[in-house]
Amino acid sequence: METIQGQELLDAVMELPGWGLESHELVRVVTFEDFVAAMAFVNRVAAVAETAGHHPDIDIRYNKVRLALVTHDAGNVITQKDLDVARKLSALLDE
Repeated sequence: METIQGQELLDAVMELPGWGLESHELVRVVTFEDFVAAMAFVNRVAAVAETAGHHPDIDIRYNKVRLALVTHDAGNVITQKDLDVARKLSALLDE
């Protein structure tokens, strides 16, 4: 699996509104009305991730959900898998 890095990675992140880079991970933090709404979103994330066979690290803090994507089996680097899942997760928020 090819690592996405350098300018190619920066360009890809620019095309993913709301996403950024933190500690070599593709990260997005989303704030919801309350805990129930945050958990409903996380359950939808789980369905998308399972279908894609690529699972984000998820941190839930009351109404805030932090998603972090990195391809663990490629050595904890960002790959096309991460960018593809980020697009799918962003689409959940547009529904």
